[in-house]
Amino acid sequence: MSLRISTIALTFLLLLASLAGASAERRVALVLGNANYASLPVLKNAVGDGEAVAGKLKSLGFEVVSGFDQTKAETQATMAHFARVVRGADLALFFYAGHGVQVSGRNYLLPVDAILEDETSLDFETVSLDFILRQLSRETKVRLVFLDACRNNPLSSRKGGFSNAKQGLAEVQFEDGGNGTLIAFATSPNEVAYDGNGEHSPFTEALIDHIGDENVQLTTVMTRITGAVYKATGGRQRPWVNASLIDEVMLNPVATNQPLIVGTAPDAETKPKPAETPRASGDQVAANQLRALIPKLGNDAPVSFDGPIDFGEPELDGKSIAQLITGKPAFPPVEGLEKQMWDTQCVSCHSWTKTALCDQAKTYQANDVSIMRLPHPLGPRFKVALQKWAENGCR
Repeated sequence: MSLRISTIALTFLLLLASLAGASAERRVALVLGNANYASLPVLKNAVGDGEAVAGKLKSLGFEVVSGFDQTKAETQATMAHFARVVRGADLALFFYAGHGVQVSGRNYLLPVDAILEDETSLDFETVSLDFILRQLSRETKVRLVFLDACRNNPLSSRKGGFSNAKQGLAEVQFEDGGNGTLIAFATSPNEVAYDGNGEHSPFTEALIDHIGDENVQLTTVMTRITGAVYKATGGRQRPWVNASLIDEVMLNPVATNQPLIVGTAPDAETKPKPAETPRASGDQVAANQLRALIPKLGNDAPVSFDGPIDFGEPELDGKSIAQLITGKPAFPPVEGLEKQMWDTQCVSCHSWTKTALCDQAKTYQANDVSIMRLPHPLGPRFKVALQKWAENGCR
């Protein structure tokens, strides 16, 4: 009996330890949504978008600080609270839905009571994105920013005091390399995003759908979000991502091993039953079927970034990864879209920097089945080449 109780106690302690380890990472999010403006056009979905994202983040283990339809004073109070809470967090996230403007190359988010007469009023009536980025950087390891604030610039058409205003948001450049930071806009810089005809904007809808994807790196999640928005808007809107992540980031890591089961230990005299041959689950069968479809390159030589590659694909053979990411797509990046809708340079379709590509390549190295899960503008053999490049240390 004592042996049985000791075994149960040990198992229970191991379970508690595993749960404690899983929750050790501190994740803090600030979510703001503004829709009912006093002197600017009302946005139908912005508050609902913010509330939906806040709920999704809570389900992923985030501590969420939120504010909806807030004035400038209320926004400042919410920001002050967030700045205290976020200090020392492993991951800090900011989501904003509402009006945003760019003036002279800088971005500003608008509280619901903002009254903008000229550029001088920006300092007193708005919240600058630079200020928010400083709050996110308070001793945090990873910083993620999602802005669904490109729906229109109410200042770009005004005469007089806003000669430097443009539509959409201005591209954000990282200071000091921006290590550990990702910034995503609902659409490309200087472009207007759609508020949407449904319950959420196209960007927020895709974010909610994919941000909780299990065991998927964030860079891959963003590719899925980009594809979903591009497809939902018929190619009229393509999210923009600037990432400088130095570690792998997963927002919903799920253990693949069997869970611990707390129960009664067998008596010492009980003979163990013969082990049964495990049967493959439906997911395993599907994964194996996909794995069998992964094409092979023309040879097994190591792959480098600048070296020519034998893809076994006439359109790609002899070219390097560096060359291909500046050429035109060979295959549709989003299933079901006409070729003329995406026939642009690959480098403008994705955030295909060498660092971002290496993160993507490591995904294929860690999970080879992901090579076949989504279409790629350069086809599956390009993904195989990225996988082999990761195996070569992304050299």
